[in-house]
Amino acid sequence: MIALTLAEVAEIVGGELHDVADPDVRITGTVEFDSRKVTAGGLFLALPGARVDGHDHAAAAIAAGAVAVLAARPVGVPAIVVAPLAEIDTNAMALEHDEDGSGAGVLAALGKLARGVVDRLAANGLRVVGVTGSSGKTSTKDLLAAVLAPLGPVIAPPGSFNNELGHPWTVLRADEGTRFLVLELSARGPGHVAALAETAPPNIGVVLNVGTAHLGEFGSREVIAQAKGELVEALSDAGVAVLNADDQLVAAMATRTGAKVVLVGQDSQADVRAVDIRLDDEARASFTLETATGSVPVTLAVHGEHQVGNALSAAAVAIECGADLETIAAALGGAKAASVRRMDVQTRADGVTVVNDSYNANPDSMRAALKALVSMARSDPANPRRTWGVLGEMGELGPDSVVEHDAIGRLAVRLAVSRLIVVGTGRPSHAMHQGAVMEGSWGNESILVPDIPAAIALLERELEPGDLVLVKASQSIGMWAVADHLLSGAPTESNSDTSTTERGHADSTEAT
Repeated sequence: MIALTLAEVAEIVGGELHDVADPDVRITGTVEFDSRKVTAGGLFLALPGARVDGHDHAAAAIAAGAVAVLAARPVGVPAIVVAPLAEIDTNAMALEHDEDGSGAGVLAALGKLARGVVDRLAANGLRVVGVTGSSGKTSTKDLLAAVLAPLGPVIAPPGSFNNELGHPWTVLRADEGTRFLVLELSARGPGHVAALAETAPPNIGVVLNVGTAHLGEFGSREVIAQAKGELVEALSDAGVAVLNADDQLVAAMATRTGAKVVLVGQDSQADVRAVDIRLDDEARASFTLETATGSVPVTLAVHGEHQVGNALSAAAVAIECGADLETIAAALGGAKAASVRRMDVQTRADGVTVVNDSYNANPDSMRAALKALVSMARSDPANPRRTWGVLGEMGELGPDSVVEHDAIGRLAVRLAVSRLIVVGTGRPSHAMHQGAVMEGSWGNESILVPDIPAAIALLERELEPGDLVLVKASQSIGMWAVADHLLSGAPTESNSDTSTTERGHADSTEAT
C-alpha cells in the first residue's frame, strides 16, 4: 500500500483515532485481517470470525509490528475506530458472524480506504482490470497476470480473493510502482459486482461467461447476466469491455456500455479469435491467435480446452495495453496455474495421474473438467487410459440442483468415463449417481460412497498404474483430501505451480 498517516486513513474512512500518540505515524506495511500475517508498519483489520473476534487479537497485532488497528470499537491500542453499520445494505455481501454490524462497518471502511488508494494511484498511471463470469475467473486472472507482467509490475489476488474482503485487500497491495491491478469480481446477487467496481473502478472489464453457478441465489441465467453485466456498466467511455462472443448473454452486454467493445472467442465475428484448436496428451491446447493486426501460434501450459477462452480474454487485454503478439504468445505458453487446486495435474511414480480440480465446482466447470479428463485419456487412441471421476456435490444450485447433478452423472457415462465415484449422502449426490446408472448399460459405471474415506478406500483397492483420476466438488466438500491422499508419500511430476493462502482469523475471502 502507499504510505499514509493514521490521520489520513481516518479521514479517508470516516473514522476516529483512539489511543494514538502521534497521528502522523505512517502505515508503511501491509493491511492484514489475520494477526499472524501482520508485518512491521502494517494495519490490522479487526473482523468477527467463526471462532474468534479480530478485536481480541488487536494487542497481538500491535506487538507483531502493526502501527494501528482498523476496528469497530476502542481496543486499548492505537486504532482507527469506525461505526458499525446499523442497517446492512442488501446489495452488499454480508459478512458471517456479524450480528451487530461491526464487521460490516470495518469492511465498509476497508472499501473506502481501497478506493482512496486507487484514486491516488490512477493519477500515477495505474490501470485496473476487472474479471467476472460464472466460471474461469481465477484461471483468467492468473493468465492476465502473466501476459501483463512483461509490460510492468502487476498485482493480482492469490487464489480467489474476489469478495467484499478479498477485493479491497488485493487493491491495497498496490503501490506507486504498480502498473496493472488485476481483480476478480464475484457476485451472489444483483448489485455485488457494481459495489466491488465502485471500490476499484475498472479501466478494462472482462466478462467470461454466464453459467449456472449460484443459480439458486439468482434464480435464472438472465438474472446472472444482469448481475455480471454490472462490470461493463461501471466502465467509462474511455474504458474497454472484453466480451465472450461465444456466449450470447455476454455478447449482448455490448449494448450496456459506452466503452470500446472487444469480442473474443471462436465465433467468426470475434475481434480476438482462436482457430485450429488442438489438444495434447494432457489436454493442453494449441491454437492460432488471430487479431486485426496479425496472427501467432499459441501453446498453453494449463489444462483443458476451456482455457482457450480464458487465454483469448487475457490476450485481448494485453493487446489493449500495448503488448505485441509474440510477447503475448510467449507469456501464455509459460503461464501455469498459479492458484491452488485448479486443474492441478500431477503424475505418480507408478503412472497414476491425479487431476486435482477440487477447489470448487459448478455445472459448467464440472463439464469442462470431465471433458479434459477424457481428452487426456484418449490422446493415444491405441492405448487409451482408464479414467476415474471422483465427484461430490455442487452447491448453491437451488431448485435445479437435482436436475443438474443428474445431468453430470449422465454426462460422465456419455463421455465414457471408466468409473464414477460419487461421494456424499445428500439428495444431489444420489441424483448424480442415479443419472449415471440410468444412462449406463451394465450398472457398474457409478458407485455411491458415503464419504471421502470410503472413496479413498475404493481407490486404494482398484487403482491401477496408468489410471487417470479427476477429483472435483464444491469447496465445502473438501474433496482435495482425496487428491492429497493419492499423492502423499509418492514422488510426483507437477505440471502446475500452486500456492496456498491461509484463511486467518477472519472468514474466508474466497467466493465464486
